[in-house]
Amino acid sequence: MDRDSLPGLFDLTGRVAIVTGGTRGIGRAIAEGFVAAGAKVTVASRKADACAETEAHLVGMAGEALGVPTHLGELDALDALVARTVDRFERLDIVVNNAATPLTMPLGELTPEAWDKSFAVNLRGPVFLIQKSLPHLKASPCASVINVISAGAFLFSANVSMYAGAKAALMSFTRSMASAFGPDGIRVNALAPGSVDTQMMRNNPPEAQQQMAAASIQGRMASADEMVGPAIFLASDASSFMTGQVLIADGGLVPH
Repeated sequence: MDRDSLPGLFDLTGRVAIVTGGTRGIGRAIAEGFVAAGAKVTVASRKADACAETEAHLVGMAGEALGVPTHLGELDALDALVARTVDRFERLDIVVNNAATPLTMPLGELTPEAWDKSFAVNLRGPVFLIQKSLPHLKASPCASVINVISAGAFLFSANVSMYAGAKAALMSFTRSMASAFGPDGIRVNALAPGSVDTQMMRNNPPEAQQQMAAASIQGRMASADEMVGPAIFLASDASSFMTGQVLIADGGLVPH
């Protein structure tokens, strides 16, 4: 590897990405990182005003961006998300399934309504978004799917068992999709963050936040920006010989 070739490993110039949950937290940081690396980015979230603000923000970074209001639990919305992206940018190379809902409900008290909501957004939506993106990913010379799961998929997660269970299932789908779509040149990997200082995390009581921060070897939460490097690695040619893998970025939270 020579000095001139090295930067190209992480270059996303000309590539088009969809980032769900892309208006705040980890998703927004990844969208910003992708734009900085040269990608054209569509961000999706439920709120139209947040999509519009994020689109303007990314354009202000001298990027090409599109915000598409999308509810991951509604399959018709996924068709529209993919169609609008391809209509605007004429291709699709990267899909980042980042949107999630961390419903808190103790085991023994689960309701069918909560179950349906959790698994619709955390599992069904991501799986079907990839399926609806397939024709475009197959046409891409550099297709990469990143399923953002969670360190919770590997840990005891009694109060957020539906969230953790859906993320563990998405990890399984990641491996199955890598096998199924590998012959089409599509790489599928997962990114598993640990405790990250986002609004989702700040919705927990302060003592719970402190416990989660202290649980990792590094003894702190990550910033959302610390997920950008792993995401760019998985999206870019830097990880060209990786598929079906889980990249755990958790500060040493999950025992290996």
